[in-house]
Amino acid sequence: MIELKNISRAFQGQAILENLDLTINTGESMVIIGRSGCGKSVTLKHIMGLLHPDKGKVLIDGRDITSLNEKDLNKMRMNFGMLFQGAALFDSLSVLENVGFQLFEYTDMSLEDIKKRVAECLGRVGLKGVENKKPAQLSGGMKKRVGLARAICMFPKVILFDEPTTGVDPIMGDVIDELIRHLHETLKITSVTVTHDMKSAYKIADRIAMLYDKKIVAIGTPDEIKNSDNPIVKQFVTGSAEGPITDNDENGELRSKDNSSHSHIKNLKIEL
Repeated sequence: MIELKNISRAFQGQAILENLDLTINTGESMVIIGRSGCGKSVTLKHIMGLLHPDKGKVLIDGRDITSLNEKDLNKMRMNFGMLFQGAALFDSLSVLENVGFQLFEYTDMSLEDIKKRVAECLGRVGLKGVENKKPAQLSGGMKKRVGLARAICMFPKVILFDEPTTGVDPIMGDVIDELIRHLHETLKITSVTVTHDMKSAYKIADRIAMLYDKKIVAIGTPDEIKNSDNPIVKQFVTGSAEGPITDNDENGELRSKDNSSHSHIKNLKIEL
């Protein structure tokens, strides 16, 4: 359903993606993992056509969306649902208005039909009777679920999840993962999730792709990624402070390239 072919994108001369290739099959749950700032969300924005690559093609059902005009892009986006990292609810609108936003804006459905559809979507994510509440009255986990209900409201073919478990406690994170997996299986949709939460990735993925150094460096089933011999993948999934990722850290956030900084980290670990 989704093909990224030779995608390159830079911002202010800084390359974020470089010759990235990724194929996502129809009905598949694909999870993209990688460090913060590695380009995961940028990849999602290319899939939705919110960003255009400097080079390469983005194919949705075989159609190159990089050549579409804004009107056709907007029409294509109606096939997508999106759960944003912070839920991105409209504070001034009720839950009913948030979940049914696209129905109000882009369809001629009656108010009663919209209410029924919203109630159905809220029921699918385990929320009932909250239609008249405002986002400020909801917990973080409830906001995520309202955002998920909005994502499925327009019967999308594809749902994109941007760090779906960020900002919630581990128990609610597991609830969100269960919901994502359940919706994927019952609605038969294609889903793409970006995360650095490996517990979440293993639970919801059919396949996992690792984004590192501006491209996909490994792809496989959860078991294949978990047991990978690739030292980059192994360091990331185990969360080790030492390995090729931090050795080659260009930002120097964990260590510089000189030996004294390396020794300092080892001493710090001993002191802790």
